[in-house]
Amino acid sequence: MNLTTLGALTLLAGLLPIGAVSAQEPSADELARSLSNPVASLISVPFQYNFDYGFGSEDGSRNTLNIQPVIPTSISDDWNLITRVILPVVYQDDVFGDSGSQFGLGDTTPTLFFSPKEPTKGGLIWGVGPVFLLPTATDDLLGGEKWGVGPSVVMLKQTAGGVTYGVLANHIWSVAGDDDRADISNTFLQPFVSKALGKGRTISFNTESSYNWEDSQWTLPLNLTYTVVKRWGKQLVSIGGGGRVFLETPDGGPDWGVRLIVTLLYPR
Repeated sequence: MNLTTLGALTLLAGLLPIGAVSAQEPSADELARSLSNPVASLISVPFQYNFDYGFGSEDGSRNTLNIQPVIPTSISDDWNLITRVILPVVYQDDVFGDSGSQFGLGDTTPTLFFSPKEPTKGGLIWGVGPVFLLPTATDDLLGGEKWGVGPSVVMLKQTAGGVTYGVLANHIWSVAGDDDRADISNTFLQPFVSKALGKGRTISFNTESSYNWEDSQWTLPLNLTYTVVKRWGKQLVSIGGGGRVFLETPDGGPDWGVRLIVTLLYPR
């Protein structure tokens, strides 16, 4: 099964009959609110499928399934440790000119956020910690073959009207790896805003922008997504999708993309 088929099945799953969240559990709106908070005390496992099109003169395409478990752990009366890992599974075709297709794992990005359990008096929710880059790519064209590390921070507010807004940022420097590959110095900047629509529904907007300091080049996609919290048998899930356009990319970057998301939820 290729990733395009998997993405279609993910969309089909969202159309299947799914029961409501029971009264004994957090409400659908409470779970949707937690999903808008990257450092919420909620175990979740997002499967995020992205199809990006328009690479180079060959109009290459990339299919990426990001597996992104988020696991909060209480480390004291006042602090949580939020472990967030992004493991990409990639199938791409003619992304680097007439380069053919590649399939396999990309590089893994784990992040550790140390976050207070309670917001500040002004309602600010925040977390800070290290981010790592692990060279797990199974093909030269799927990763940088470098080990990396750097700082990461997230800050956000959630209003009584159901609006969440904030920013997540990190910077990664390469510290070891293949000397024949380019050094890495990348800044990731993700301002985001979401609006709860009731009944577990949320509409979200973010940029997921990155700046490559080695090449002095931005990659700037604009993402718009819609999600809803439902029950799939005994499993609580958030299902959604959306689109993206790229306002700025390196030479040969993509033009547009589609995103589908299924997130498994494990309230505590």
